[in-house]
Formats: sequence, structure tokens, C-alpha cells
Amino acid sequence: MEARIYRAATPVVLTFIFTVYSSTAVQSAGYRTTNFTVDAPTPQLAKEIGDSAERWRAELAQEWLGKQLPNWSKPCPIKAKVASNLGAGGATSFVFDQNEVFGWRMTIQGSRERILDSVLPHEVTHTIFASHFRRPLPRWADEGACTTVEHRSEISKQENMLIEFLKTRRGIPFSNMFAMKEYPQDVLPLYAQGHSLSQFLIYQRGKREFMEFLADGMEDENWPQAIQQRYGYNNLLVLQNSWMDWIRQGRPQLQLAADIAQVAATNVSAVAPPSDWQSSGTVVRGQDPAPKSPIQLASASVYAAADYPSSESTSPPSTPSASPEPATPDGPTSEQLWPAENSEVSATPLASVYNSSRSTGTVRR
Repeated sequence: MEARIYRAATPVVLTFIFTVYSSTAVQSAGYRTTNFTVDAPTPQLAKEIGDSAERWRAELAQEWLGKQLPNWSKPCPIKAKVASNLGAGGATSFVFDQNEVFGWRMTIQGSRERILDSVLPHEVTHTIFASHFRRPLPRWADEGACTTVEHRSEISKQENMLIEFLKTRRGIPFSNMFAMKEYPQDVLPLYAQGHSLSQFLIYQRGKREFMEFLADGMEDENWPQAIQQRYGYNNLLVLQNSWMDWIRQGRPQLQLAADIAQVAATNVSAVAPPSDWQSSGTVVRGQDPAPKSPIQLASASVYAAADYPSSESTSPPSTPSASPEPATPDGPTSEQLWPAENSEVSATPLASVYNSSRSTGTVRR
């Protein structure tokens, strides 16, 4: 994905772009919904994309915000290129100015399946976040959370890449990742970790608490305080090590805090990971909403999770919220930790990933 940030006199313009591999000349047809206008190769595709965009906007807003978004004052134009030989990709741009967001523009490309089940929900989620926060989000959280709604075939690639990054010591210490103002030269680990951490937190307390956590962190840039208050981790190093434990055990599904509270009196205990899993003996931790202290998991099912750019997969469409099938990733062992995992976490508040006052920035994904 490529993301571009522009700043004129006051507005901040954001563009989110998936990588694309090829192009093709096609005729186009138009379709209009309440919040989108679609330009696609055929009337049927235009209608399908437009209706899907409205459906994703409604469903994902409810999931992330617990409410529907008001209709935009002007519809978001979608330019779609659809062909089986096109790599999945997309770009969404909009303007922040005086606590308003406008100037929507979206381009999407790929096979019909990947557009409908990965690119479109990913890009629509960007618009939901922008409409809600009305300011740029930290990149690790923005791209990471948007990736969680993609098709499982895309998600599994991202998790596989993450394992490789951790085993080859390309991981980013959380104290650095949360403080980043610019993209690192080695940018792919940022995207992989962003998705994985987003999923880790969402598994524990759900999407809406994740949004509250982001709001808290962006308010004063004190991410260690936000993570302690919302998830019970004392600092970013504790969060990082707990996340690493989860990765080592194969990313087992975590119980939501609300479910944990209901069964807290039943002595929930951890189930051992698969026998072929090389674990360090650590326990993956979820969070209880009352004391907000680490607890043991009630499940050791191994889940796959996401990627970019997507391949030209031939698998049928699937609802992103559906439970993924178990996978068996080859995770890092305790001897394969990345160098700064045990580094000290700064006691001072960390800066935001974003700094909207900078003139330009580009990252290729």
C-alpha cells in the first residue's frame, strides 16, 4: 500500500493506496447510491460495488462505533478496475480541515472477489475512521485495524510475513513503533506488526474499546497510560512481551473481556498449545475488565490473520467476520527474539506516529 500525506495552508489530505501490479483499458458504467458513486467496467459490477460499499459502510460502522454514520454531504466517487489478472489494490483520499472531513475519493482494482471481500471493506474502514476521529490516526493502528476486515486469504499472508520478520530480527520494539513520526526504511514490519497488535487488542476487548483506546492515546500522546487504563498492561514493554507470548503460542483465539467476566468464577485455565509448537512455556494473556490484570486463555485454537498486497486468489468471497479456519504457523521460539524486545520503555509520553504539520510523506506497500 502507498500512503501519501499532503498539507496546504490548513487542510490535511490523506491517501491510502494498495499496491497494484498491472492495468487494463476498460469501458465504464456508472451507478449512484446515497454515499457513493461508482464508475466500473459494467453496469452490473457498478451496482454490485456500490451496494456492497453501502453495506460495508453500515455494517462496519456498527461494529467499530456502535452506531451508523450520518450520510456524507457529497458522495464518495469510486473508480473501479475489475479483471482477474489485476492485483488487488486501492486508494482512498480525503481532506481534514477545521474538524471536518470531506473530498472523498476512492480507486479500487483487482478481481471481483478480492475487491468485494478485501479491498472495498479495507478502504471503507478508512473512511469510517476518518469520519469518526476527524484527524489522522497512527499508521500502525489505522492500517492494522483496516486489515483485520479483509478476507482470510489476505490476512493469512500478513501473519506469515510477521513470523518471518520476527525470526529474522526485523521486528520493531513497541516503544519505537508507538513513537514513530515517520515511516521506517524497512516499512513492511510496521504494517505486519500493526495488524497483529490491532488484532491482539481487538480479540481482548472488541472493536469499540480499541477505538476508545486510540482516542485516549491521541488526546495527549501518552500511549503507555492509554494501554494501562484500557487494557491493564503496565507499560509498552509488558504489552510487547505479552503479544510475543501470544505469537509464540500460535495466535490462539482470545476471549473477549465481557465473556471472561461472566465465567471468572469458573476457574478458567489455559489449554496447552499443539504438541509440535515450540513454546517458551509462557502463558498468553487476555484481560479481565474489572481488575484489568493478565489472565490465562480458555482456548488454544490457532487462527490465521492478514496481508497486503493481496494475490489473485481464486477462493470464493467470505464475510470477514466469519471465524477463520485453524492454521499452524511456524512461530518464533524464545531463542528467536528480536534484539530490542527486552529494551527499556521510556517513562515519558511517546509522540504520535502522525505529525500532520510535516509537508509530505510517502510509503509504498
